[in-house]
Amino acid sequence: MVRVAIIGASGYTGVESIEIILRHPQAEIAYLTALPDECEHVADTFGQLRGRLDMEIEPLDLDTLAAKADVALCCLPHKVSMGFVPKLLSTGVKVIDFSADYRIKDVDLYEKFYVPHTDRENLANAAYGLPELFREDIKQTNLVANPGCYPTGASLALAPLLKNGLIEPTGIIISSVTGVSGGGKNPCPIFHFPYMNENIYPYGVGVHRHMPEMEQVTSSVAGKDVTLLFQPHVGPFDRGIISSTYSDPTGDVTAEQLNALYNEFYADEPFVQIVTAPPAVKNVAKSNYCHIFPTVAKGKVVVFSVIDNLIKGASGQAIQNMNILFNLPETMGLE
Repeated sequence: MVRVAIIGASGYTGVESIEIILRHPQAEIAYLTALPDECEHVADTFGQLRGRLDMEIEPLDLDTLAAKADVALCCLPHKVSMGFVPKLLSTGVKVIDFSADYRIKDVDLYEKFYVPHTDRENLANAAYGLPELFREDIKQTNLVANPGCYPTGASLALAPLLKNGLIEPTGIIISSVTGVSGGGKNPCPIFHFPYMNENIYPYGVGVHRHMPEMEQVTSSVAGKDVTLLFQPHVGPFDRGIISSTYSDPTGDVTAEQLNALYNEFYADEPFVQIVTAPPAVKNVAKSNYCHIFPTVAKGKVVVFSVIDNLIKGASGQAIQNMNILFNLPETMGLE
């Protein structure tokens, strides 16, 4: 039985992780931690857990962590996480980090979009936790950098094309829309119901911090530098991300050829499904699946993907990575 600690258990990704582990036959919740002012019985923070999990959320104690857990899901914010991950690793547990602090390998690039990096040693050793593309790296590490939600859907949409050289590595456009939960649990005026209801808007124009992460992943898959423009939007729904990608083909290609390529590329991937019509976020809500629809339109290769930002884009992917780390069936707890 894998004993799981959740560091930062009081947020959205914390409770989603708890929900998955409660139905996981080979894992158990061993330790829940949060900031002192967020510590209370877990059912008082998340009423849906009343009667299902009798456990206190406690301040982090490294000795307790070492005694109770085999793996820590670190659900802390960007810039904060790297202050804790070295301490977590020092206890001997494996760590799956949800922040951006260990995703971008180029330190200068990370610091351009975030803050000075204080844990370069572990950054160099972290594996990027997108199992469909980097499974072998994940198997060999004690620190997994859980991917961003936007890069997960977009990278899975583009990987078969770039791996096979079917599109130009420049001029790629990704337009994505996320649900409001993508902004996290803390209150924010632009996510307040009267503003968000019946509204949709773009943000982070040309500067969103997931763009360099996407370029890193896609360049790794392509074997050459990939440049792209990523434009995110927020829509008036709770959860889910739809990504639309537009790229220039390197030669003649048909929708039928793309469908065959994608089905072959992801044939052994249990959580990627190639669909025959444009996908909808409702069809993947509360699941670890990614639905992808590739086609051709007006001379462009167009690929749509949908994921649940809190599951395949965060907690579900973390459990998928945990299963890989502990040699468990990858789908366990996520069926």
